Amino acid sequence: MRQAMASAEVGDDGFGDDPTVNRLQEVFAARMGHEAALFLPSGTMANQVALRTLAAPGTTVIAGRHQHVVTHEGGAFGVNQVAQLTLLDDDTGVFDPADIAYLVEAADHRWPEPSVVCVENTHLYSGGRAWTVDQLAAVAAVGVPVHIDGARMFNACVATGTDPAAYGSLGATVTCCLSKGLGAPIGSLLAGSADLIARARLERKRLGGNMRQVGILAAAGLVALDTMVDRLAEDHARAERLAAAVEERWPGSGRGAVPGEMTNIVLFAHDDPVALLGYLADEGILGVTLGPGLVRLVTHVDVDDEGIDRAVAALKGAP
Repeated sequence: MRQAMASAEVGDDGFGDDPTVNRLQEVFAARMGHEAALFLPSGTMANQVALRTLAAPGTTVIAGRHQHVVTHEGGAFGVNQVAQLTLLDDDTGVFDPADIAYLVEAADHRWPEPSVVCVENTHLYSGGRAWTVDQLAAVAAVGVPVHIDGARMFNACVATGTDPAAYGSLGATVTCCLSKGLGAPIGSLLAGSADLIARARLERKRLGGNMRQVGILAAAGLVALDTMVDRLAEDHARAERLAAAVEERWPGSGRGAVPGEMTNIVLFAHDDPVALLGYLADEGILGVTLGPGLVRLVTHVDVDDEGIDRAVAALKGAP
């Protein structure tokens, strides 16, 4: 990636003429089954730009109550959006299309009209569970435009054996983060129709995300899409080992994904996460909390089998 960055051909992305950025956007749009795409600094900005583009003033955005756009974007929705949130239960990672249909019908009874449904794939809070194409298609079939927060979209594709376009084409917009499992240093992408992406480009500028000679960053993203997707299966297998170690040490504490559904996130309950994370840090294992009493461990390209061996040994002796 650094070699590609050093030799990248650049232009001015603010005027849409950085050739490396344009190539990255074209590759991602094609992968997702869309006409166009936009390169952004972060997944949070990608979500915020998408929702500013899709959601009309005075309408509602339907989302799961534990989705990243609700819980882990610093309250950005309340600052950046002209719509309001309506939250659905999503403990299992998905929600019922019938609940969306109810809210659509409720607009005939003086409720605010839904303008967007936001889906997160994979779903962080449920332990990295992936939506199936059928589940996502059932949501899209209700008729409200869908925004897919696909920060870990390619993890979902690898885990379920799904072509990215089979997911992506079900959304009016779809994002992907290049700096998570795909290992790039920075950046996210947003795909949609040419008209939506043209409008999204303006919203990116309004949020301060207009960029210049960023082909040096897009070059790493091209390497990520070309070389880092298939190897995500290795992360999933290593996460299985971590999850097994957690289950052995704290039976029944795991949340969400189970063997056969595992992606790269291990989420579990613990009585004293601060003490546990301090102990793990002393052993050279870094993790974070996701919420009160919840510990999250994530596998990625920088964690090899030796690292997993060390983490498993540390978990066995953990308080």
